[in-house]
Amino acid sequence: MIPRLPSRYEDLDPAFRGRLRPNRPLLELVQRAKAAMAISGGIRFLPIFGRSGSGKSSAARELATHLPETKVLELSRSAIVSEATLLQEIRDARGRRNRPELLIAVIDQYEENVAEKSAVPTQFVERLSLLDRGDLKDVPVLFLWLTTSRDFQAALAAATSRNERILLQRDFELAGPLPEEWAEIVEETFAFHNQEQPLADFEVLRENIEQIADHAATLGATIEGVGDLLAQQMSRMQDLSQYQVVMLWPVTDGLRITRVAGFTNARDGYKLDWNAFYRELNEDDRRTLPLTELNRARLYFDVRLVPIAAADLYHLCRDLDNPDFEPSPSYLGRFQKSHFFSIVTENWDPSTYGPLRERESERAKQARAWYDGGVTNQPTQLGKRIAKCLRMLDIQAEHERTIKSPYATVRADVAVDRPDSQQSTCIVELKAFSSEGTRPSSIKDAIRTTLKRHAQFAGFLARQ
Repeated sequence: MIPRLPSRYEDLDPAFRGRLRPNRPLLELVQRAKAAMAISGGIRFLPIFGRSGSGKSSAARELATHLPETKVLELSRSAIVSEATLLQEIRDARGRRNRPELLIAVIDQYEENVAEKSAVPTQFVERLSLLDRGDLKDVPVLFLWLTTSRDFQAALAAATSRNERILLQRDFELAGPLPEEWAEIVEETFAFHNQEQPLADFEVLRENIEQIADHAATLGATIEGVGDLLAQQMSRMQDLSQYQVVMLWPVTDGLRITRVAGFTNARDGYKLDWNAFYRELNEDDRRTLPLTELNRARLYFDVRLVPIAAADLYHLCRDLDNPDFEPSPSYLGRFQKSHFFSIVTENWDPSTYGPLRERESERAKQARAWYDGGVTNQPTQLGKRIAKCLRMLDIQAEHERTIKSPYATVRADVAVDRPDSQQSTCIVELKAFSSEGTRPSSIKDAIRTTLKRHAQFAGFLARQ
């Protein structure tokens, strides 16, 4: 997949354009113009200055999204030089029925393509002055001319000297969104255009965007800078690890299911959601943690966080101190239908995905009592029993296996061997927290620990 990060209004998905945030100063000015035109009639003209990439085109063209009974028309080049074409385009835009209360006609940086720039403002604005008293005197039209030149804006304003009434404001500047909003806007734009996949999946973190934004003049320049960084990152993560990491988190009720699943993209096989993890970090975490390396480990090892109902473990994990205990086939069959089993065996099918739900039954009540009755103090025995159950289902699994790399070692609570897979070993980390301990903060801390451990294992992060 080649990611998309459009920086121009024309390249935005039409379904995304309606999400664009309104420019409040422009919106309020247009509202005042609309009210004045309803009282006194005539047309209005507003030359808008904005730096390249400030969002002039987006703000102007999406005014109708935020103003009911308004329609936006982008005038063609021929309409700028031909009065007949201009009137025809306005008539076509208004239609014959259900006419808008206000028509907003946008000229988008036309001066950049005009050879004799000095003649354009005088001719066009003088034509508007005549139309204000003639063919358009009863037609509410607001003309917006977008420009990146202050001198050109001044020339446009000066050309209204014969009919200053039509000039809405002489020196309006569109500044665009506040700089502190740019990073979030970039992330939203990218996610929408890439099937909700976050920038973090391509190793571009919020900190990277903010660093680019700190040195960029506009939002558009920030988007272009992030696009350049994205292109550089595309080739870095081609070789996936031979290991996959799955954090298995037993849950006892709907609240805990929601809390654990909230850190994942559940339908996508419970892949760890970096943005959900990042939101839970406090300011000190964001400042001190090696976030780039942790995110690389998440991607490199295809880290998953998978909830499993305590009821699916209860009858499998009874009598943990008895090595000869064997659960019945019916309970193994239920375990075989769990999300965890389909992920470690690489049989996940998103088309048949059904969210894990809280069960209301006597068996579920017994499982909750069993899980919170002290079994979380026996994580080693739990891992050993889970490995045994996997082997009974013809899956190669071993508990407490130490795995070495040139940089560090990790211990898998359960190691699942998949010799025919690119990720030939699945490292299962059992997160046997009590129900009371299954909180967003503890989930965040557990994820951080796992990511740090495997970042060191891969050599992304030096051991301390």
